[in-house]
Amino acid sequence: MNATLGFRSKTGRAIAVALAGNRKSPRFVLRREIALYDPKVPASGQPYHEVMELPWNKATVAVRKFVKVIERVAAESFAEVADELRAQGFEVKAVGVAGSPDSDLERIGNFHIRAHAAEGITFRQVLEHAAAKYSIECRTFSDRTIAALAPADVMKALGRAAGRPWRADERAAATAAWMMLR
Repeated sequence: MNATLGFRSKTGRAIAVALAGNRKSPRFVLRREIALYDPKVPASGQPYHEVMELPWNKATVAVRKFVKVIERVAAESFAEVADELRAQGFEVKAVGVAGSPDSDLERIGNFHIRAHAAEGITFRQVLEHAAAKYSIECRTFSDRTIAALAPADVMKALGRAAGRPWRADERAAATAAWMMLR
């Protein structure tokens, strides 16, 4: 049976929600919080904070070693969720990622705000890369507008099926998965 996987990316982690069925009658399958950083490399939890005092062109180079770690962890976490779904008889056919939209980070003058913005984009992108690594269709949705994409009654029904917690992050992940249903 086919399933879609939705993520709400956060700094250092993501909320994952899997759905089956179709947009008219989606079925809740799974919810997980996954790690997107390596505790053995603490700087991978907030990589741009580690380099925020550097000029932006140097920061983007210096942060690459941490981003490689994050990409590895994201791919591993993605595979674990896909394996869990496979064990339940589901195959992930598409992925939706709700997260920070792209922006011109160089234009942000405050180093600390720029670090947060860059991390939001990075943690979204590593989930996109993980889907690509496994050749799974992926679409990105802005965390600022995703709430309006799915009908409220659908999200409420999915929330009842999932149980608590069913906060904005879980709804965003579910909406991303719902948008990928056929």
